Amino acid sequence: MKLKVLLITLMLMAPLAKSVAQETATTIMDKAYTQAKKENKNVFVMFHASWCGWCKKMEKNMQADATKKMFDDNFISTALVVQESPKNKALENPGADELLLKFKGDRAGLPFWVILDPKGNVLADSFDAKGENLGCPSSAEEVAEFINKLKKTTKLNAKQLAIIAQTFTIKKG
Repeated sequence: MKLKVLLITLMLMAPLAKSVAQETATTIMDKAYTQAKKENKNVFVMFHASWCGWCKKMEKNMQADATKKMFDDNFISTALVVQESPKNKALENPGADELLLKFKGDRAGLPFWVILDPKGNVLADSFDAKGENLGCPSSAEEVAEFINKLKKTTKLNAKQLAIIAQTFTIKKG
């Protein structure tokens, strides 16, 4: 009996999950731009996939107790699902692949992120000076590059940037 109830519940919820997962990239970005204009913030867009461990690490670092408020105060953060495995293609946001291509991240690997102003102009992206994707920055060099990009696109002070750097840097040892 319990199994029957569970199966019925899952069948009823499936269309809801599918409709949420398939929200278009255009709709997501329009909402982000509207909110960014209203709140006078920039938009932090992360392209990710369910299979991507570094994507999960990036989300974890941005949502950590020490950093969440800093990112929330400075950005409208949004995520677009791309490059899913065949069994999870339904999770992708229609149109997100085209945006990833537009920002030249289609061959960069995931996560790939871009910082936009409320009008959609690129302020920074996850490419380093050599043209390689920082993804989820973790080495001292990658984190330093990430911090420089945050410096240019936020009002974060030196102390806040140091906290972000500490959170993202993987300690060896």
